[in-house]
Amino acid sequence: MEKLRIVVVGNGMVGHRFIDELCDRNTNGDFEITTFSEEPRLAYDRVQLSSFLAGNAAEDLMLTSEEAYDEKGVHYFLNEKVVAIQRESKCVVTDKGREVFYDKLVLATGSYPFVPPIKGNDQSHCHVYRTIEDLEAIQASGETSQVGVVIGGGLLGLEAANALKQMGVETHVVEFAPRLMAVQLDEGGGELLKEKIVALGVKVHTEKATTEILSGDECRYKLTFADGSALETDLVVFSAGIRPQDSLAKAHELETGERGGIVINDTCQTSDADIYAVGECALWEGRIFGLVAPGYQMAKVAVAHICDEDAAFKGADMSTKLKLLGVDVASIGDAQGSTPGAQFYTFSDGIEQVYKRIIVSEDGKKLLGAVLVGDTESYPNLLQTMLNDLPLPEFPSVLLLSDGATEADSGAAGLANLPDTAQVCSCYDVTKGDIKEAVASGCTNMADLKACTKASTGCGGCSALAKQVMDTELAALGHEVNNDICEHFHFTRQELVDIVRITKAKTFDELLDSHGDGLGCDICKPAIGSILASFWNDYVLKEEHIGLQDTNDIYLGNMQKDGTYSVVPRVAGGEITPDKLIVLGQVAKQYNLYTKITGGQRIDLFGAQLHELPEIWRILVDAGFETGHAYGKSVRTVKSCVGSTWCRYGVDDSVGFAIDVENRYKGLRSPHKLKFAVSGCTRECAEAQSKDIGIIATENGWNLYVCGNGGMRPRHADLFASDLDRETLIKYIDRILMFYIRTADRLQRTSVWLENLEGGLDYLKQVVIEDKLSIGEELEKEMAASLGQYQCEWKTTIDSPEKLKRFRHYINSELADESLKYQTVRGQRIPAVIDVADVTSERIDVVTVEG
Repeated sequence: MEKLRIVVVGNGMVGHRFIDELCDRNTNGDFEITTFSEEPRLAYDRVQLSSFLAGNAAEDLMLTSEEAYDEKGVHYFLNEKVVAIQRESKCVVTDKGREVFYDKLVLATGSYPFVPPIKGNDQSHCHVYRTIEDLEAIQASGETSQVGVVIGGGLLGLEAANALKQMGVETHVVEFAPRLMAVQLDEGGGELLKEKIVALGVKVHTEKATTEILSGDECRYKLTFADGSALETDLVVFSAGIRPQDSLAKAHELETGERGGIVINDTCQTSDADIYAVGECALWEGRIFGLVAPGYQMAKVAVAHICDEDAAFKGADMSTKLKLLGVDVASIGDAQGSTPGAQFYTFSDGIEQVYKRIIVSEDGKKLLGAVLVGDTESYPNLLQTMLNDLPLPEFPSVLLLSDGATEADSGAAGLANLPDTAQVCSCYDVTKGDIKEAVASGCTNMADLKACTKASTGCGGCSALAKQVMDTELAALGHEVNNDICEHFHFTRQELVDIVRITKAKTFDELLDSHGDGLGCDICKPAIGSILASFWNDYVLKEEHIGLQDTNDIYLGNMQKDGTYSVVPRVAGGEITPDKLIVLGQVAKQYNLYTKITGGQRIDLFGAQLHELPEIWRILVDAGFETGHAYGKSVRTVKSCVGSTWCRYGVDDSVGFAIDVENRYKGLRSPHKLKFAVSGCTRECAEAQSKDIGIIATENGWNLYVCGNGGMRPRHADLFASDLDRETLIKYIDRILMFYIRTADRLQRTSVWLENLEGGLDYLKQVVIEDKLSIGEELEKEMAASLGQYQCEWKTTIDSPEKLKRFRHYINSELADESLKYQTVRGQRIPAVIDVADVTSERIDVVTVEG
């Protein structure tokens, strides 16, 4: 029997996926496979291109190798372009004159970057962002550039901006639309994404139509815009969209769309039944699919059809979750809410920089779409809810407040509700049923599951859900469930805590060398950073620790929505002297900062630019202030009422005790932020029963309340013990907090920790009060050791000239950020990006906009 000759034109991600799928079925040698690549290498991961400029070698991106193709019997030709298709004789001809005959031809030619018809777009330092060769050219330009501009604010544009930023050049994004990622995000999500990206040091210019690229006055080039403004830059990267690479098909009379794309049917056949098209070059029912997952689905369908199997491409969900410039972003389904009668539920948290919006059907029974910026934990469950038409809770708005793990309780996408046909991995079309079968056949960990099903080996976005499904099935079959924190550490957080305690590991690298694999990730690095800080309380900006911190910790301040920072000195117990009040007022006036009394009885100063932070903190430290750790997962505040000092109802000195408690626990790092309060009587003016640690004075001592909190999941604290003396109360708090630090999951509030603690409050009492585990004294010693290492991180920083270099807007300049715009409301300066209607219900007589 003669082999069926299969020729694949294009060896990108989708072309390679087709070959991979076909090779899996070629066990009997029924196919002779040939592929052509215009590039000098075989398929590589274009999704991870920006990592090339971050230092990864081209080899790190490869999806296959010449050796792998040789082993599978795949014939390949690099740096060779197919220029003709002789359809009658079934032969392709290359630019090198090579002729290869086929029985089935697969066009996987992908797309090419669109370069807007801007005069001057052919300058030597103008580039596109598509291949490794493109990035090498950008890298070469970057070596002689200080400023770079990306034209295009979509997915690829922001990836390109990330690449420029990693190169150390001042980075700008120019977008014609009024918002970034206009296709995937609504107005609110696009605005928050812009704010977060600007806060990371990238300048964003929306609603800008570039008209010409001229020689610059200070930089290499000058971009002129239709509105008369201009922007100077040394290099330009065009990322203004893609166009299907269909010229080969057009030249040989295959049917193409009016706006481009090779027309295919449900089996991915073109107008010639022996020619298939897959990926971004293919047009299905008038649509081009610009993500890799739909291309993978097409490849699978085409292979199945060639192998005489039933399969059909019926479109693809374009939902996506990704991290752009370090910002978590997700778009699901009808993110724009274009469905007639659609209802919208929106959650926006300006402090935590989170935006969520869900779109539901007119009858409130079906989830149509969602937009998530800053927090994408709920993406897998929301996606499955939409894809599988799962029932919504009575009040759909509760989905906005979910952390992604509680939807099942509210009637949404619990794993038990998902049908076996639910797609978990879109890259490889792996369903819940496939994972269940894999577990039944012996898969007990993610490595086994990846090898068996390929789930989460593509973009990796499904890894959390895939693991949940696997763990649920393992538990159902009576197996022990793997709760490894990530693929780099095969331990739970609690086990890592014990390893750190016992081995006395002081750095992430030390722990990775002794107990981990690989390089680490965004999950294990901050989690281990928190563990190390909880026990050793080392300076977080030491070189060995700084890579573990998030943006707030890196700059020792909470980043705000306009890219500035808040300054929050500690005001223990809420007590402050007139002299210190005067200093805060003087600083606020000198730097034109917005001032506000917080719920934790501190004074926040908002609007400080990065380069101003050391100057401000030098003044505050000299005046006796310390950092308030408002930026860290640590003890924040101890709120107090005036107690017996002034109040006629007060039965004890709540202010004095609050000051003692705050000074004791200040700087303590933990799995999540901690808030305390001390009330001088049961009238509870300090609201102690809504705090992680609440202390209330009684006639006979102090009552201790634990594990309450406000926020997105409010919980009333539980009474832990009554009528305690101060010494005993402090001992119990030491034990509770250190037990929490030891046993909580990463980023787990005390309220959730107690709810999940086996045995609950009664068990906690046994551990702390009865010392059931005989670890009471050990917990106290660990707490004392950690607290004994306290330092004001800002004092340490301003005393270090090397560390102060980090507090600059630009690597090569001391300049301030002049692009910030402000308005004056109620006599104070606030960002101009905020709608005045959102911040006041009173009539505004004067609103000024400042540069």
